[in-house]
Amino acid sequence: MTAAAGSFSRWLWGPYSALALKIAVVTFVVDQAHKWWMLLIYRIEEKGRVTITSFFDLVFVKNTGISYSMLDGSSSSWQLVLALFSVIASAALWAWLAGAGTGRLMAWALGLIIGGALGNGLDRVLIGGVADFFSLHAYGFYWYVFNIADVAIVAGVVLLLYDSFVGSRNDAANSG
Repeated sequence: MTAAAGSFSRWLWGPYSALALKIAVVTFVVDQAHKWWMLLIYRIEEKGRVTITSFFDLVFVKNTGISYSMLDGSSSSWQLVLALFSVIASAALWAWLAGAGTGRLMAWALGLIIGGALGNGLDRVLIGGVADFFSLHAYGFYWYVFNIADVAIVAGVVLLLYDSFVGSRNDAANSG
């Protein structure tokens, strides 16, 4: 293998890539299976809001924007732009994972984020927006409606933050 090929392959596969790939695939499959079950089997769209507890409902919302419906746009070309962005962002995260020599925690974090982003991106292509179902509320305040992919993305970001603080403290302690 040439030096150029070896350098390029390091951008595609690293020591924790297999773990991250497994996490991303499981996240993507669970998210998509849940969405299609909710839409095609449970038929949440026909049922409207379904109260589960005093603070949790199931409801169907098609989010045509990004977080909190910002940059909302229902055109198919806009949905393709957002889907393409999820693919580009996932590729960039994958390159970071493969090239940075990250640890297991970061592999989990990036796998969750990549799987969630690609799940939401596929929704944009197939149904023209992201399918969201979970509605939390209390005392008249309704939080945004979200899905399993969103939970995975947030969990991944929390793990990245945790890793950045714990890693920074460990690096500082070991360098002294």
